[in-house]
Amino acid sequence: MSEMSLELTVGQLAARSGVAVSALHFFERQNLIHSRRTAGNQRRYRRDMLRRVAMIRIAQRAGIPLAQVAALFALFPDDHAPSREDWARVSECWQADLEERMLRLQQLRDDFTDCVGCGCMSIDRCPLVNPGDKMGAKGPGPQRLLKTDAPR
Repeated sequence: MSEMSLELTVGQLAARSGVAVSALHFFERQNLIHSRRTAGNQRRYRRDMLRRVAMIRIAQRAGIPLAQVAALFALFPDDHAPSREDWARVSECWQADLEERMLRLQQLRDDFTDCVGCGCMSIDRCPLVNPGDKMGAKGPGPQRLLKTDAPR
């Protein structure tokens, strides 16, 4: 294969990845993906950037901050297409964070239908769940929600 056929224009990368050109430019500014410039100053992306963009999209869908994605990508050489083994290592790194996120989302789903746990006393259940506004003594904000070891 010639070098040209190994590369994609920004439009081709956008079409193949399902990501807007503006998002690709943003990812590049964040050092998540890389391109080279042609003599005409046009971007050219190696085909392996498709895998990086796919990993970015998966991370975004899972709510993983791009800073964490960048930190993991920094562990890979720039000319390295993420492999199945790389994905397994990345998944392990994100496992604890994803478990915590799922716990918080389940807590929201199951326990906070009509109360955000802030001690505001504004909902008729608050006197039952938070008599005398005891939660207010624990600090500002949604104390029940912020507590990671809340009973289920």
